[in-house]
Amino acid sequence: MSKPSASDQTSAGSALQPEIGLTVGPEPASYEQAVDELERLIQSMEAGQLPLDQLLASYQRGAGLLKFCRARLQVVEQQVQALEGGDMRPWGEP
Repeated sequence: MSKPSASDQTSAGSALQPEIGLTVGPEPASYEQAVDELERLIQSMEAGQLPLDQLLASYQRGAGLLKFCRARLQVVEQQVQALEGGDMRPWGEP
């Protein structure tokens, strides 16, 4: 049995590369839509029934949705801080 050559490994690795970037998907219309999609992705990934390439695609999409949600939350937090004059108080304090 012969060992795979470097060219065999390179061609096999490059065959996987195009699929990695195809799963970004459109930006969600809202924070709520992103959270809903993220929850669905998590449920399908936790079910353990996805093929490996689809699992990777779901993970990538989820990472993008998480980044979107964090950015939206940061913007909202900045707006609240501006409204409060920068004096943020814990919830429930008068």
